[in-house]
Amino acid sequence: MAPTVLPASGNPLVFFDITLGGEPLGRITFELFKDVVPKTAENFRQFCTGESKNNLGRPQGYKGSKFHRIMEKVAGGTRLTGRNQIPNFMCQGGDFLNGDGTGSTCIYGTKSFADENFLLKHDSPGLLSMANAGPNTNGSQFFITTVPTPFLDGKHVVFGKVVDGMDVVRKMENTKTGYRGKDVPNLDVVIAQCGEM
Repeated sequence: MAPTVLPASGNPLVFFDITLGGEPLGRITFELFKDVVPKTAENFRQFCTGESKNNLGRPQGYKGSKFHRIMEKVAGGTRLTGRNQIPNFMCQGGDFLNGDGTGSTCIYGTKSFADENFLLKHDSPGLLSMANAGPNTNGSQFFITTVPTPFLDGKHVVFGKVVDGMDVVRKMENTKTGYRGKDVPNLDVVIAQCGEM
């Protein structure tokens, strides 16, 4: 295996080792855009490494958490079928508190933090962006885009990108959903291991 080459920008690289239904799916490596959104990138990085501690002093972060939502873009309020079907547009995770999208926290001693900026756009697949509940509500939840999503520009902070493992993201994207709830994967998609490279 070739040695890891860090980006010339000095931005950190982090990884997720993903399982599907308990079986290894592969590794996704992300570059975090610390040079553009340092506060947002650091929040994610610490949840990858387990450096962040909860109020009991125990490590908290993404290890062992699920992607709780794999979502399709809906056109005209209904899902398209057949040859005109729009592919899933994001895989959402990061709720290591409740596992269902209702829990969030951040490393800054509050439940959420402000939108850092919207300089980076949702213009390609494989972008890492903050999930939120409206303006200035960033926490631990995030999503990975699987297609360009310009309708999210100015609403969600892009803070990283997939640099290796987009094939794993595609496998996640193709996971069947709906048996356990709308957009919920039928088999658990889990971050079995994560860290910094």
